[in-house]
Amino acid sequence: MGKEPVKPDKAERQLFERVVAILEQARSQVIRTVNSRMVLAYWHIGREIVEEEQHGENRAEYGERLIRGLSKRLTAKYGRGFSATSLWDFRRFYVAYAHRSQEIVHTVRGESNLPGKVRTMCGESAAPSHGGLSDELSWSHYRLLMRVENEHARSFYEIETERNRWNVRELERQINSLFFERLLKSRDKEGMLKLAREGHAVDNPMDAIKDPYVLEFLDLPESHRLVESDLEEALITHLQEFLLELGSGFAFVARQKRLTLEGDHFYADLVFYHTRLKCYVVIDLKVAKLTHADLGQMQMYVNYFDREVRGEDDNPSIGLILCTSKNNAVVRYVLGEENRQIFASRYQLILPDEKKLAAELRRELQMLSEKKGTQ
Repeated sequence: MGKEPVKPDKAERQLFERVVAILEQARSQVIRTVNSRMVLAYWHIGREIVEEEQHGENRAEYGERLIRGLSKRLTAKYGRGFSATSLWDFRRFYVAYAHRSQEIVHTVRGESNLPGKVRTMCGESAAPSHGGLSDELSWSHYRLLMRVENEHARSFYEIETERNRWNVRELERQINSLFFERLLKSRDKEGMLKLAREGHAVDNPMDAIKDPYVLEFLDLPESHRLVESDLEEALITHLQEFLLELGSGFAFVARQKRLTLEGDHFYADLVFYHTRLKCYVVIDLKVAKLTHADLGQMQMYVNYFDREVRGEDDNPSIGLILCTSKNNAVVRYVLGEENRQIFASRYQLILPDEKKLAAELRRELQMLSEKKGTQ
């Protein structure tokens, strides 16, 4: 028997859906193209402003007058979008990314004779997105990025935003929670430069761990009356935000996972699978200071997963204890210096203070350097 003919209304609906898919894809590409061209144009406008400022004897006074006059002329010709504030932003944008001049487009003024492979306005060739300006990031993204003073941190956030497709709100949250600085706590100078060049590459279990974790999105009070069940419930309710804080590669598996040992039942608070490391990640929540008993319990959980749950293609499981505070000496003595499976990290329920975290980071890096010097 031949195939049953498709009814006209069904065929029309299917055609409609295919046409819509084509148009939506085209519209998306057009919007992205227009957006990237405007971002490039803003960079060039900023460059023109900075170069023109060099002609003024009193550069600060000349710059103020120049911005005001240019804003009036552009607003009269194009309408909104060229206020003095916007023009100052264009200027700051150029200054923040002036070091990438060789990679950034010059065809806005017809200057396409740069050496090497550069990104062009027409898209004939493209350098890696973090070499020039990313086609995937909007002007709103760059307005946040250019306010990050540390050039290494700015490069890191740019790469991670493109890689993880962070929207503006997510990027702002990662900057405000000092994501870059928290990752630095377990890295030396070369590790910092690698973050700036490559973003958050997860090659081993330590790369996937932060300290501290920031859980301000839970909107929970920092109170001694907080209980673990409340914390767990809040994390499940805000699972999307928690996954963002954990970092890319984490996939949720279970909560209160039951582990049975000869009739005795134990419950792991949260279980994830890390798609890059190819291993299970068991998370235990504590609302008090870490104890040696907590570490022993996590060791049991990790051993159980390695023997009873882990598949042939899986790597050894990871255990992560989230606690309010910890004694690093206790962690080292219980787990040993060569431990690469079990980690204890603090969490906090408010955004970190940048100055306090920077001071703590310097102390820990100094301790790490002294420790290496004695080995």
